Amino acid sequence: MSETQNLRAWLLTDTPTSRRHAKYAAAYQGWLSFRSNTMAMIGLWILIFLVFVAVAAPLLAPHDPFEQTLSNRLQGLNSDGHILGTDSLGRDILSRLIYGSRITLFIVGLVALIAPITGLLVGTVAGYVGGWTDTVLMRITDIFLAFPRLVLALAFVAALGAGIENAVLAISLTAWPPYARMARAETLTIRSSDYISAIQLQGAGPMRIITKHIWPLCISSLIVRVTLDMAGIILAAAGLGFLGLGAQPPSPEWGAMISEGRRFILDSWWVATVPGLAIFTVSLAFNLLGDGLRDVLDPKDAEK
Repeated sequence: MSETQNLRAWLLTDTPTSRRHAKYAAAYQGWLSFRSNTMAMIGLWILIFLVFVAVAAPLLAPHDPFEQTLSNRLQGLNSDGHILGTDSLGRDILSRLIYGSRITLFIVGLVALIAPITGLLVGTVAGYVGGWTDTVLMRITDIFLAFPRLVLALAFVAALGAGIENAVLAISLTAWPPYARMARAETLTIRSSDYISAIQLQGAGPMRIITKHIWPLCISSLIVRVTLDMAGIILAAAGLGFLGLGAQPPSPEWGAMISEGRRFILDSWWVATVPGLAIFTVSLAFNLLGDGLRDVLDPKDAEK
């Protein structure tokens, strides 16, 4: 047998020889299950392509995304070296779209770090400690959930000031409550388990139990929820950019590009349509990826 066949047999064994072996085997079997989902793989490849475009933007962009040529304003598709045309200031739309992918990934990455971690911390502490701590934290969560996400984000941005950093902070402040609710529900189930009681008898403190034994059990559901929420986060960021409260000109943010192109939607439809299609494609990719991860990480939930 070749080394590849030996490795595959080692990963597919039903009798792992160690804890690390079991983790590798479970991860590989999960990957095989995920790979069999065609739509999830399409979403994954779209996102990989997005990351590649963002990293290689200086090499892929045919023009300077900030260069204005008023004599070439509102050029159509495939005109004078502009594959996707130009906007109202003569800037190349394809180049701005490519550089705009960096802003999209920046927003998605920061929100994916801030909101889930905040929600996980609040939810697990509330669920494990209980009592007045649970009551106070969950009532604060309910207050955030009482407002539509975009409206609340608009209020935070209006208070903090326009800008991409403040937009990220505002979206994060509005995105954490669902993660807190989910983490609390799982913690309430886990904390009454026999192995948690055994850990308490061994002298483990609350924070050690929460971080070492409860968080790992919440991670899979959290990853699925984060992936499915990315589409909403992208739309919220685009909405703030559309209203002029996100990335400020001349940054090539996709929502701001749509806002600029809406004035010419009848005569120069491509100015607003192209970034809109980009937002749609990336949002769809995250949804497809999230569905695939849910099938792998939480198959019981997927069956429902």
